[in-house]
Amino acid sequence: MSYFEALVLAIVQGLTEFLPISSSAHLILVPRFLGWTDQGLAFDVAVHLGSLLAVCLYFRVEILAVVRAWLGSLLTRGAPNAEARFGWFIIVATIPVGLVGLALHDAIDAYLRSPLVIAASTAVFGVLLWLADRNRGSLNEHQLTLTMALLIGCAQAVALIPGTSRSGITITAGLWLGLSRDAAARFSFLLAIPVIALAALLETRNLLAAAEPVAWDVIVLGALASAVAAYLCIRWFLQLIARISMRPFMLYRLALAGLIVAVFAAG
Repeated sequence: MSYFEALVLAIVQGLTEFLPISSSAHLILVPRFLGWTDQGLAFDVAVHLGSLLAVCLYFRVEILAVVRAWLGSLLTRGAPNAEARFGWFIIVATIPVGLVGLALHDAIDAYLRSPLVIAASTAVFGVLLWLADRNRGSLNEHQLTLTMALLIGCAQAVALIPGTSRSGITITAGLWLGLSRDAAARFSFLLAIPVIALAALLETRNLLAAAEPVAWDVIVLGALASAVAAYLCIRWFLQLIARISMRPFMLYRLALAGLIVAVFAAG
């Protein structure tokens, strides 16, 4: 992989990890469209760790408050405060994707990474995102209930299908359940932390088992570029989301689905 390819793919991953347009779809499709070889498992681990670093840096104050409160709730018998409950909700919402991922990871890789599957999920879940946005509520993320967190977590498990978009479907579920755009996006981004960390650990285990040679210069470049792109994307998206609807993202997803069908059906 050249430095240029690494830079392009890292920026694509960093941007699409948190926009509701599916990072997995773009990482599968960009090399295919451009005729590049597969980027390899080591690079995938690196760019995901870059995205993880970005979201942790952006939400460092909130994360520290939640972690402190959650740890405190383990040591006391009193009712947990809002931050501690929020920490428990993130854990609960992570369980479904962890269970489904462990059970179906190989089957998903084998049967659900085709261009037509990606096109269908890109289009369908783009429309659902737009419909959910039209029916959104005004709750903030600290007004979540345990049931709401679990439902968002179940929706997140569906994002294992390439093209669905983890951020897209969790934002969709949050909007349907009455969250505001900002609250749905913030909970989605914070929920990404354990999911990306677990995925990176799984990929690292597979990488060690495969014993692939590692081009460390490309790996470091990919991780840094992904981190910068993801940080800027989070900042931009949270500023923009209060002023625009999800319609542009739906239109982009429909256009991307059409392009996928046109290119790969013709081929």
